[in-house]
Amino acid sequence: MTEEAPVAPWIAAQTRSLLAQRGHAWLLTGPSGLGQSKLALSLVRAWLCEQASEDGACGHCGSCHAIDVRTHADLCVLMPETVMLELGWPLSEKAQGEIDDKKRKASKEIRVDAMRDAVEFAQRTSARGRGKAVLVFPAERMNNVTANALLKTLEEPPGDVRFVLASEAADQLLPTIRSRCLGHTMLWPAQEDALDWLQQCGIDRQSGRVMLRAAGGRPEDALQFSRWEPGVQAWVKLPKAMARGDVSALKDWSPAQAVSALHKICHDVLALKTGAAPRFFEVADLPGGGSVASLTAWARALAATTRSVEHPFNPGLMLEALASQAQRALS
Repeated sequence: MTEEAPVAPWIAAQTRSLLAQRGHAWLLTGPSGLGQSKLALSLVRAWLCEQASEDGACGHCGSCHAIDVRTHADLCVLMPETVMLELGWPLSEKAQGEIDDKKRKASKEIRVDAMRDAVEFAQRTSARGRGKAVLVFPAERMNNVTANALLKTLEEPPGDVRFVLASEAADQLLPTIRSRCLGHTMLWPAQEDALDWLQQCGIDRQSGRVMLRAAGGRPEDALQFSRWEPGVQAWVKLPKAMARGDVSALKDWSPAQAVSALHKICHDVLALKTGAAPRFFEVADLPGGGSVASLTAWARALAATTRSVEHPFNPGLMLEALASQAQRALS
């Protein structure tokens, strides 16, 4: 389990706002990196807390401790198994056994079996007497079968259960799921607030500024980027390395990470060519070559690659091909 970052002030403010409103099901939406899962967990902690205030959970009662150690009897967390394992949430005995016995790999989707367990959980009596909560993240990882298994319970929930769904791609959710929830669009923090928070997380101001820019202004993504081994300088040097076709600049990258970074380089160079400001890099860090036509073709090629990047036949060869493609577009 990764070390918990301090609660960001914009998450605390949104927690207070949502706790002041009524509703049995919330849908938190917005792009990645704005803290949907943090806000969702903050809400369920407050709903189940024994000494909650208008600001949220107390942080030290038995309920809060049970959530901290991932053992709360009245909280059901629905995530893809890969995310559950990454964040330290326990799988069901059956699912863990199947993965341990190598009968299958951990799922990247929210499985229908887990959803059926959640529906059954919703029917039970609260163990601690504070009601029950179901947290779903990322909600777009429910396929249609899984989502349909949730619909009836979401529409007519037992009296003491509340739901919070958090999504980074709400447009992929069934309209019937969206219509049964109160919607909340995640707030973008001011840059200085985000930099202050990153500094609290142990990132110096200058590095935080580069990381926040690299993440498109999304602080949670910037924090993840700070844990990336090659570091800030590797990011700053990447555009010109790609203009040279230097594949060694991608040696510590997965194909998915590389494609994401190349999308950002392509976006910024194309922005400069058309008189707009770059978003992810400083102007001085970008190469001057390429044409609007070559960059537009490169953007289309990267979009096509994205569809299969999670299953490359040979990651090394894919990175070589990506570097070569970048060099052609930027020359």
